[in-house]
Amino acid sequence: MNKNYYAILMAGGVGSRFWPVSTAGYPKQFQDILGSGSTLLQTTFFRLAKMIPKENIYILTHKNYTEIVKKQLPKIDEEQIVAEPAMRNTAPSILLGALKIKEKNKDALMVVAPSDHWIQEEDKFSENLQQAFDEVEKEDKLLTLGIEPTFPNTGYGYIKYDKGSEGKVKPVIKFTEKPKFEKAKEFIEEGNYVWNAGIFVWSARFIIESFDQYLPEMLRLFNKGEDFWNKDGEKEFLEENYGLADNISIDYGIMENSDSVYVIPADFNWNDLGTWGSLQDELPQDEGQNTMINCKLLPIESSGNIVRTEGSKIVVLEGLKDYIVVESEKVLLVVPKSKEQDIKKIREKVMEDFGEYLG
Repeated sequence: MNKNYYAILMAGGVGSRFWPVSTAGYPKQFQDILGSGSTLLQTTFFRLAKMIPKENIYILTHKNYTEIVKKQLPKIDEEQIVAEPAMRNTAPSILLGALKIKEKNKDALMVVAPSDHWIQEEDKFSENLQQAFDEVEKEDKLLTLGIEPTFPNTGYGYIKYDKGSEGKVKPVIKFTEKPKFEKAKEFIEEGNYVWNAGIFVWSARFIIESFDQYLPEMLRLFNKGEDFWNKDGEKEFLEENYGLADNISIDYGIMENSDSVYVIPADFNWNDLGTWGSLQDELPQDEGQNTMINCKLLPIESSGNIVRTEGSKIVVLEGLKDYIVVESEKVLLVVPKSKEQDIKKIREKVMEDFGEYLG
């Protein structure tokens, strides 16, 4: 196993569209959303640990979640859990991780990956990741793994690449955020667009140099703590300074500006598990296309539903079609699948009216 390989798992999000199971106190990356027996964080960690030394995998998360990470990954060292004292976007998180990793190993190559996505074809994922590591080891590149689109999804960002270039690694032409349906259809027809999965590979040195070029103020802020990385004083420095960093994504701050960005169209199937409806692409269904998670279902003239309970309950549905039925410890949510994008707003309304009860 290559000791120069490192990983950053991004585990600070709230995952509000998976409410009421995913909450601010216990977000979806720490949940067994698919009923597989492992949380999404655990699944992602052990997928990466197949080719990256376990001690080289860092979990970047909000300070409120550090105890959850310790519980779910009890064998990692405490220094591998990087606690962010404030909610910020991906650019500050990635810069912090890169600086800590480079302080440990100046030759480090690193992958940045969300902790809450689902990849079943792990061997294909490892092959693509190895291709990416090989590429950034021989030449300075900011590399991302793009997902071959299967339909004109309007909820994903798209990456356009040079279709005339040879080889597996393609120069990126532009990024497009969540297009409208007609535009997404055009992208699919053009054939040189992939979905942006938020999986990045580069050397720690080169991404820091890219911050120096495109987000120099952020790098200057973090460089004030260069004497503290991986040492006593790091936590205090971050408490005082991390919240001062711009709330900006790595895509907007670096990737959309650099001329060193490349993409590998991935060979593996991928699901960002963005909504309850996305689970139906990953889980088996009964004859009526009902999907069950942690429950036993008796459907009577009911079809196309997603049903999830606490404690493996028996659920009886009569005359219900295309609904989401989700139970948590204190909440029962019943909403049409066509309204699943409204769950975030529903959550806000519930917290406004019943926040004291929910805690």
